Amino acid sequence: MLRLEHSWSWLALAVAALLGPKPSACGPPPGPRPNILLLMADDLGIGDVGCYGNSTLRTPNIDRLAADGVRLTQHLAAAPVCTPSRAAFLTGRYPLRSGMVSSQGLRVLQWTAVSGGLPPSEITFAKILKAKGYTTGLVGKWHLGLSCASPDDHCHHPLNHGFDHFYGMPFSMMADCERWGLSEKRAVLERRLDVCSQLVALATLTLTIGKLTRLILAASWTLVIWSTVVCLLLFATSCLVGALIEHADCFLMRNHSIAQQPMRSQKTMPLILREVSSFIKRNKQGPFLLFVSFLHVHTPLVTTENFRGRSAHGLYGDNTEEMDWMVGQILETLDTEGLTNSTLVYFTSDHGGSLEAQFGNNQYGGWNGVYKGGKGMGGWEGGIRVPGIFRWPGVLPAGRVIHEPTSLMDVFPTLVHLAGGQVPQDRVVDGRDLLALLQGTARHSDHEFLMHYCESFLHAARWHQRDRGAVWKVHFATPVFQPDGAGACYGQAVCPCSGDKVTHHIPPLLFDLSRDPSEAHALTPDTEPSFHVVVETVARAVEAHRRTLSPVPLQLDAADNTWKPWLQPCCGRFPFCWCDRDADSR
Repeated sequence: MLRLEHSWSWLALAVAALLGPKPSACGPPPGPRPNILLLMADDLGIGDVGCYGNSTLRTPNIDRLAADGVRLTQHLAAAPVCTPSRAAFLTGRYPLRSGMVSSQGLRVLQWTAVSGGLPPSEITFAKILKAKGYTTGLVGKWHLGLSCASPDDHCHHPLNHGFDHFYGMPFSMMADCERWGLSEKRAVLERRLDVCSQLVALATLTLTIGKLTRLILAASWTLVIWSTVVCLLLFATSCLVGALIEHADCFLMRNHSIAQQPMRSQKTMPLILREVSSFIKRNKQGPFLLFVSFLHVHTPLVTTENFRGRSAHGLYGDNTEEMDWMVGQILETLDTEGLTNSTLVYFTSDHGGSLEAQFGNNQYGGWNGVYKGGKGMGGWEGGIRVPGIFRWPGVLPAGRVIHEPTSLMDVFPTLVHLAGGQVPQDRVVDGRDLLALLQGTARHSDHEFLMHYCESFLHAARWHQRDRGAVWKVHFATPVFQPDGAGACYGQAVCPCSGDKVTHHIPPLLFDLSRDPSEAHALTPDTEPSFHVVVETVARAVEAHRRTLSPVPLQLDAADNTWKPWLQPCCGRFPFCWCDRDADSR
């Protein structure tokens, strides 16, 4: 009987080892735990970086990171737009698991004053590292929500997700912060308000004429007066909507307090660099985790005078080269403080470059190299393949290049491992520890399958068939490019994820990325003998993945993603929100 119980115990342990999270192939590196510096660009195309093949933009500091560290060539965002991608990065989980997606076309959080955001129940790597003794900081963009029920409950705030210090934008840099010709919200709101004011004006004029000619006797002059007031209010709001958006979304916070509202965009870059330098110097005794979330290179491409006109690629190129200079300044701070050898540095982008960021004859979005598509497209490589560079002198081999599929979600378990923590066991974590792969003690990534979502809709999946060295990509749905023959959805902000502007493929499209990284030649049963085997294998993996999903409230649907005036942060008496506490402190 004892022998039988002993056998069952060993069987249970074996099953747990097979089904549970895989332990790292190697233990934590010897010596003190590293400081961790995470650098994330916003909307940067992988083709815009020198070490990924660009020969016309100057990115010497990012290139130096790659030369001194490890460069990943198949590094993937979990979503092709900001909010869900960043949620996945921080939690190591597909954004659908935390509800950081929409099913209604609202791709990202639309305003600061919405109730949606990264749920407090989610566990970020910052929470775990803070519990393990790290001092944690975030400088730059957040875009994962702020408050739930009142303007100061800050349930989604970075400080409620494990960061000790925050300085930056709770929302996101956007074209409307500078009242560009390109616009995410202002232009649409102005058009709607103009139409409404014109309709009300027409109704007011009709009522007035009807009263004067006695053709309309039922209506009172009170109704005419009120309709006139409504018309004037709509017209005034249309004229002021640009300024209202600037105050509502384009401001800086320091921890829980508003530091500058609206933000002075031209002054923001030096403020961010100053904050990064200050954090590093204050915490140089370590260990620290600092996440620098650049506002570059998102439109409106705010670029200081020193860099304007310097690149061969207009304002976007200027902005990219300025961001690279910022990377250099941050690395120089590490050098000056003697922290280079004790700091793991990571550089990436939250997703691919925006092809639709055009105005007139000018292109204001990035270039995604040989990869098809761009920002907003759920499956095409151009929207999800991003730079991935790790540097840790003396621990990671310099100049190493890895062609295995990896994900931004992998940063979560990798950092937890380095800090001596444990990946949560009460939830599914989709990221995989990268340390063994980065050090060269593991040949392959732990990812066999990766899913590619567009909002809550699964558009594609990839299978790394290790025994053949093949990476298969199966597309179940793709956006309809406009105009015909184009490579993006020009005339729209981003391509849609569902509806009649998406093509569903039966059978699905199949590509072998190891031979065709540009996804230029779809395979068929006639051209690929393994077609049915590959498609059926991926289909089984998708079904197994779906069985791991649990229903959660979708934070980006309209109920939680519509502007709520009672949640609007304001450093004065609403709507007179104006302050510059940074200037006051100086």
